[in-house]
Amino acid sequence: MKKKEGEEETRDGTVDYYGRPSIRSNSGQWVAGIVILLNQGLATLAFFGVGVNLVLFLTRVLQQNNADAANNVSKWTGTVYIFSLVGAFLSDSYWGRYKTCAIFQVIFVIGLSSLSLSSYMFLIRPRGCGDEVTPCGSHSMMEITMFYFSIYLIALGYGGYQPNIATLGADQFDEEHPKEGYSKIAFFSYFYLALNLGSLFSNTILGYFEDEGMWALGFWASTGSAIIGLILFLVGTPRYRYFKPTGNPLSRFCQVLVAATKKSSVEAPLRGREEMYDGDSEGKNASVNTGRRIVHTDEFKFLDKAAYITARDLDDKKQDSVNPWRLCPVTQVEEVKCILRLMPIWLCTIIYSVVFTQMASLFVEQGAAMNTSVSDFKIPPASMSSFDILSVALFIFLYRRVLEPVANRFKKNGSKGITELHRMGIGLVIAVIAMIAAGIVECYRLKYADKSCTHCDGSSSLSIFWQAPQYSLIGASEVFMYVGQLEFFNAQTPDGLKSFGSALCMMSMSMGNFVSSLLVTMVVKISTEDHMPGWIPRNLNKGHLDRFYFLLAALTSIDLVVYIACAKWYKPIQLEGKDEMQDMSDDDYDTESEEEREKDSKV
Repeated sequence: MKKKEGEEETRDGTVDYYGRPSIRSNSGQWVAGIVILLNQGLATLAFFGVGVNLVLFLTRVLQQNNADAANNVSKWTGTVYIFSLVGAFLSDSYWGRYKTCAIFQVIFVIGLSSLSLSSYMFLIRPRGCGDEVTPCGSHSMMEITMFYFSIYLIALGYGGYQPNIATLGADQFDEEHPKEGYSKIAFFSYFYLALNLGSLFSNTILGYFEDEGMWALGFWASTGSAIIGLILFLVGTPRYRYFKPTGNPLSRFCQVLVAATKKSSVEAPLRGREEMYDGDSEGKNASVNTGRRIVHTDEFKFLDKAAYITARDLDDKKQDSVNPWRLCPVTQVEEVKCILRLMPIWLCTIIYSVVFTQMASLFVEQGAAMNTSVSDFKIPPASMSSFDILSVALFIFLYRRVLEPVANRFKKNGSKGITELHRMGIGLVIAVIAMIAAGIVECYRLKYADKSCTHCDGSSSLSIFWQAPQYSLIGASEVFMYVGQLEFFNAQTPDGLKSFGSALCMMSMSMGNFVSSLLVTMVVKISTEDHMPGWIPRNLNKGHLDRFYFLLAALTSIDLVVYIACAKWYKPIQLEGKDEMQDMSDDDYDTESEEEREKDSKV
C-alpha cells in the first residue's frame, strides 16, 4: 500500500511491518498501546501465578526450610531479570523488539506447560498434598531436575520478553510529536499498572487455589493466560510501529575504548569539538547509524580521544577506509558516556530492589505465621500482596491526576517540575518507612505468638491484616521508584540502546534478589553462632525477623544519602536538534486542553 497524499509520517524514524515509514494515522498510538498493555497483563498473570506462591511450593511440596526456600526464590527471580539482558541484547542488535518478544513468549509458554505437566504427573503426590496440613512425599532427582528446568525455562522466557515489551509499547508513541510525546510518558505508568493488575488475579484467585493445594490447577491457568496473551500480541502485528535493530552495541563500546587507548598520548586539539570526527556523512560507517546524534559533553575526557582526528586518520579518510577501532564518531563516544553516567544511579536502585523482593519471600512467610482466619475463611498469605497492587493503582491515579498537575502549575519558568530522579528519591524514602512498619508488625506478631508450636502456620493471634500497611507502602514506593526508573532509563539511553535501558530496570530487580539472597545467608550464618536459632529460623517464633527488617531500613537510609549525591552529579543526555522540539512539546503540554488530557487518562 502506497502512502496517500496528505498522510503524515512519524518523525522518530519508526517503520511498519514491511519496513516502510510509519503513517501516523493508522499505526501505533493507543490502539497498539492497549493491545500491548493487555498482553503485558496476561503475561504477568501467568508469571506471578507461579512466582507469588513459589516460596510456599518449595516449603510444602519440596519440603525445603524457610531460609533455603527464600534464597531459592530470590535466585530464581534474580535469574529472570538477568535474562532480560539477553533479550535486550538480541533486540537491540539483531532481532528487533517485536521478534524478540514473540520468540521469548513462546519459550515462556513451553516452560509453563512443562511445569504444569510435571506438577500434575509426579510432583503433587499424594494427590491433594501441598496445603497447610498435608505434606507431599519425597521426590527423585529426576523429578526435582524437571521442576527446576521448567521454572528456569519460565525465567528465560519472561525475562527475555519483559524489557522489550515495555520498549515496544513506548515505540508506539512518537516523542517528536507533542501530544504523542505526552502519551508516551503516560504509557509507562499504565504499563506498570497493567503489570500489577495482571498479578492481582494471581495473588488472589490463583493464590487461593494454590494455598489449598491445587497447584496443578493454578499452573494450568497460568499457562492458558500466557497462550491467550501470545495470540493477542500476534493479532496486533499490522498495527505496530517498529525500530530497526542497530547492530551489536558491545562492539561499538569496545571500539571506543580501544580507539581511546590507542590515542592515549594524543593531545586534545586546539579547536576542541571542531576537530573531532562527526561520522560518515554518507552513512558508510555503521556505528553512526544508531539514531539521532548526541551533543558532546565534557565528562570522561579520556574517551574523547577516540574521536580525535590524527594525521593517520586523515589519510584513512582520503582513502575512504576509516578504521572504527581507531576513529569513532562523537555520537558513538557519547553513547559510552551515557551508559557510564547511568551506572551510579543504577547501582543505587539495587538496595531498593532488596526491599521489594521481600514481598515474595519473607513477607509471605511472616504472614503464614499470623492469624489468617476471617470467620471460616482462611486468607492465603501471598494474597496480601493485593494491598500492594491496589496501592500501586491508587498512587498512579494520584500522581497522574493530582500531584503532577499541581506540581506543573506551580513550577517556575525553566524548571522541569518533578523529574524522574526526584521520584526515585521519594521511592527510597517510602521504602525506609515500609521496612520500619514491617519490623514493628513483626515485634507485635512475636508478642502474641506461641513459641512452643510445632507447625507454626497461624501460630500468632495477631491478624494478617496488620501486614496491609507494609504492603501498601511498598506499592506507593513502586510508583515513584519503578515507574520513575522505566521512564528514566528509557529517556536517558541512546536510540540504539532503548531495550538495554529497560533491561537496566529489570537488572536492578535481579541484583536486588541476589543481594537479598546473600544478605539472608550472611544473617543466618552470623545469627546462628553459639547454637542460637538465628534471626530467620524455620520456626519464626523463635527468631528475630524484625531485626532483619530494621537492618534493611538502615541500609536503605544509607543508600538514599549516596543516591542524592549521585543524582546531583548526573547530567542528562542531550540530542542535537532536540532542544527546540522539547520547548515546543512543553508549550503544547502546558496549553493542551483538558478534553485531550481526559481522553489520555481514560485509556
